[in-house]
Amino acid sequence: MNSENLKTNWGQFIPLVTVFFFWGFVAASNDILIPVFKTAFNLSQGESQLVAFAFYIAYTVGSLIYMGISLAIKEDLVNKIGYKNGLSLGLLISALGTLLFYPAANTGSFPLMLAGLFIVGLGFSLQQTVANPLAIALGPISTGSQRLTLAGGINNFGTTIGPLIVSFAIFGSSANANTSASIESVKIPYLVLGVAFLLVAILLKFSSLPDKPALVEETEAHDGVPAKKSALQYPQLVMGMIAIFLYVGVEVSTASNLPAYMESKLGFLTKDVAPYISLYWASLMIGRWTGAVEAFTDNMSWQKILRFIAPYLAFGVFLGVNAIAKHDLTPFYVYGLVILVLIAADMASKGNPARMLLIFSTLGIIATGIGMTTSGMVSVYAFTSVGLFCSTLWPCIFTLAVSGLGKNTSQGSSFLIMMIMGGGFISVLQGKVAEGIGIQESYIVGILCFAYLAFYAWRVSGILRAQGIDFDKKIAGGH
Repeated sequence: MNSENLKTNWGQFIPLVTVFFFWGFVAASNDILIPVFKTAFNLSQGESQLVAFAFYIAYTVGSLIYMGISLAIKEDLVNKIGYKNGLSLGLLISALGTLLFYPAANTGSFPLMLAGLFIVGLGFSLQQTVANPLAIALGPISTGSQRLTLAGGINNFGTTIGPLIVSFAIFGSSANANTSASIESVKIPYLVLGVAFLLVAILLKFSSLPDKPALVEETEAHDGVPAKKSALQYPQLVMGMIAIFLYVGVEVSTASNLPAYMESKLGFLTKDVAPYISLYWASLMIGRWTGAVEAFTDNMSWQKILRFIAPYLAFGVFLGVNAIAKHDLTPFYVYGLVILVLIAADMASKGNPARMLLIFSTLGIIATGIGMTTSGMVSVYAFTSVGLFCSTLWPCIFTLAVSGLGKNTSQGSSFLIMMIMGGGFISVLQGKVAEGIGIQESYIVGILCFAYLAFYAWRVSGILRAQGIDFDKKIAGGH
């Protein structure tokens, strides 16, 4: 990597990552809505997870609609309307979803609330389709993955402050032990969010973002092997689709079931859970900031230093926003020791995505197991640390799954985005399991998800080597 490779069009990249922030803000805020809706609508734990299901299934439905429209017009939809228009349209769709919160709150309708979240998710599906390749295009392809990792860090800044802001908006600053949230208190925060969607849609429409960025031309073959007719003919992609489904599932279900565990087993009040949900999503930010250090310098010595500075800087952001929210920070300082495990794991992976996926999935199993077999705050820290070990899994799985696809890469990418629906299905599954065997024991679902991810990391390495793709050689060669 040289200094030329580090150049990024920051003037265009910075406004783009606003949408990454929105994705994280809303996704994490759903974890605050779940206990509120559960109480207000008298839902079971399984029924309460329909909040996550409605939001994440929208990604799959949105992808199918996108593919259907593209087939109908015989041209890729985004290529036809342009990237800026695609982003703006996605934001407008999400804004329409937030408008449903007003009549839903006035009528006390849980289905209408779910419909609002579903439409917000539909808009996010289109935004994801546009924003990920656009982030790669705003600079050299060699640093495209680092830009996505950095964008993911911005996404997790949204997940960190989202639960705190929504909790404050719903419960207020003077909440006490008897404070409860009414459905009426939900509509204003989401109407404000809708206005923000509209403003950003307008700003992006008139920004300098390219309408049709020059993406890197895809090759017809890899190492002399003819490209296949469909992305689904590549085993690394098919197995990777299952991996994305389970990865998003365990990431979302761990957080969305955490409030029920803390309330039923540890006696927490709903209003006091928000800082811990924030810590969980901040953990993903901590991991992704650590993984983005190579986007800023090619000096190995500085990279080693930044691998220690970046995670604790992100942890400082979490502490800062909680200090502003006037939460007691004392319970969180010990978490700084857990971050050392993340740093050691990141260094041990040596930049190989398969090795990183194997190490981090194994640590996810260990963390979840500790959470299931301990009690008190030890179990809470164990469950929240799952966020640390989920932090780098998306880029690892995505990279491994599309490697060697050649001209089928974009088709493969669309299939992977479709599998984000795992966030809804796995959350509902864990909720149902919790009703049968208990909320703490239900985290066995997460262990099974991580077990497959570890298996995929081991299996895909052999598949890719057989196709002439060896990440250790690429890293050693500086590619």
